Amino acid sequence: MENLTVQGLAKNIGTGASLIYVLTDNEQSAEAIVARAATRLKGVDSPYIWTCTEGLKRGGVSVSETVDPLRALDFAFAQSGPFLFVFKDLEWFWKDNPFVIRKLKDFAASAKSKTLVILGHDDSVPGALREDMLMLQQALPSLEDIRTFLEQLKEREPLLKKACEQNSELIRDLVIAGQGLDLTEIERAVRVLRLSSDTAGSEIVHTLFEAKRSIIRKSGIMEFVVNEAGLDKIGGMENLKQWMELRQRAFGVHNISAGTNMPKGVLIMGIAGCGKSLFVKEIASGWRLPLIRLDMAAVYEGTYGTPEQSLRKAFRTAEAIAPCVLWIDELEAGISSQGFKAEGGPASRVLGSFLVWMQEKRAPVFVAATANAIEMLPAEVLRKGRFDEIFYVGLPDAKAREDIFLIHLARQNVDLKSIDISLLAGSTKGFSGAEIEQTVLASSLNVLAAQRPMNQDDLLASISRTVPLSVTMAEQIKKIETWAFKRAVPASGKYHP
Repeated sequence: MENLTVQGLAKNIGTGASLIYVLTDNEQSAEAIVARAATRLKGVDSPYIWTCTEGLKRGGVSVSETVDPLRALDFAFAQSGPFLFVFKDLEWFWKDNPFVIRKLKDFAASAKSKTLVILGHDDSVPGALREDMLMLQQALPSLEDIRTFLEQLKEREPLLKKACEQNSELIRDLVIAGQGLDLTEIERAVRVLRLSSDTAGSEIVHTLFEAKRSIIRKSGIMEFVVNEAGLDKIGGMENLKQWMELRQRAFGVHNISAGTNMPKGVLIMGIAGCGKSLFVKEIASGWRLPLIRLDMAAVYEGTYGTPEQSLRKAFRTAEAIAPCVLWIDELEAGISSQGFKAEGGPASRVLGSFLVWMQEKRAPVFVAATANAIEMLPAEVLRKGRFDEIFYVGLPDAKAREDIFLIHLARQNVDLKSIDISLLAGSTKGFSGAEIEQTVLASSLNVLAAQRPMNQDDLLASISRTVPLSVTMAEQIKKIETWAFKRAVPASGKYHP
């Protein structure tokens, strides 16, 4: 779908496009682009604007009896061009109204020197109109567009100019923070300086990130993850850490956080409770990127449209706040070979939408997907090119278990002088990281109730009462390990990618 730009819209109208549909989440911005395009067209004055509450208006003057969409279309049809009309709410009327669809088809076929631009947020245009309609998608400003806008804004805003003098890197930081936002939102953030005592501009950066969080909250199917992860909080996973550090050295953390040279994505599969989600958080934290989580259950529940519409909305939202890390947790819950074969319709369309987006996306969105049962995923998802690498996270070895105990004992402020870490690691063979954490927490609760310091016997007692998942789900874990052997890169152990 072609992007909406002032130059492109003026060109399309000038070459005879009479019916244009603009897919947008920001009516105000799209209307401003249409108005600027109108100034480039010979003989075209400011456009007429139609809403379902006020009818047609132009320059603050209303056209009587045009609240009804059919009457408004009749008025547009009757004018002798050149004229430009913007209809904002028409998508609510054409779904079950053949008269509106026929009027639009007649307008497209007979209008001369007139163009009707329809603004909407739903890409499900009636099939009868697709052959007559040019579809555009509102484009977000590029990094260069944002930089140019801020340089121009600096000349109009003395406080921004003063802040730039104090902080020579402010414009660069604002460009990165503002990527994925509209220019009007960026200008609104800059105005915060008028009400703030901050003279270095850090408040603007914070406001831009808050605007991105607001976009995520409004989407409904995604959440902004508050992230405080760090490599020092993860035991084991040497190969995953090496993979991440190699890219940091090759591209530079600053370049990655700015959205340049960003890797495509990674798929982390393995046993539940072994740190897959924790490492996704570390990727976002290490690369200084916002982390957003996609809820595949919300995609299928239908609250935000069909599953494929919800998924496309999620992808547009991720692109809108890019650069970022998009975390798809339990990928197999939404995209599985069983569901693909059984359901056919929605499942196959969701799979198709996901594959096309992964292959064609240009926005700096790093996709970090986790899966417990990777054998359920279709082969199309696993082939090279979708993800940069597929990692398998298994049960931690003895050294990793020692690291995990040290991390969680430190969080509980336990005196390690009386603790034999190697004994604890040896006693928890087959335990996952989450199970080790729970043994420490259970011991902490017991000694807190007894009002005494924790000792090794407390930990060993908690370990003896724990039946690990490797015992209760031995067959399933063996199946996962068998599948991953030579199909995925081990997250820990001897391996040199």
